[in-house]
Amino acid sequence: MPHFEIQVQDIDAAKRFYAGLFGWQFEMMPGLEEAGYHLIRGKGIDDGTGLTAALMLRAGESPAPGSPIRGGTMTFEVADCDARYDWALAHGGAEALPPTDYPGIGRCASVEDGQGNVVGLITPAGEDH
Repeated sequence: MPHFEIQVQDIDAAKRFYAGLFGWQFEMMPGLEEAGYHLIRGKGIDDGTGLTAALMLRAGESPAPGSPIRGGTMTFEVADCDARYDWALAHGGAEALPPTDYPGIGRCASVEDGQGNVVGLITPAGEDH
């Protein structure tokens, strides 16, 4: 996956959510101010790994909370799935899939970001699992 975009209704709320969840930073892309196109920088994104990403204004209404997923779910590796899940719920996110162990894979969870998107979290299983 060389690039992904997260479409949102409220850029400022999404920036606060993802900055707190993953430590991301954002920079408006010159010439795309009307689209609210903010480039994302953070661990593993735009740091020489070949992956780039952006937040942008959704071109329509957000899906209702709890509705079927529209588009793909991006899953990000985190050091502590439960801690990031708890943080998300305390900061405007909603449960999509509670933290669950998957033998040989790791501990996974998914949260809604308050913008109609579902984001996956995974703490991979150790090599001894």
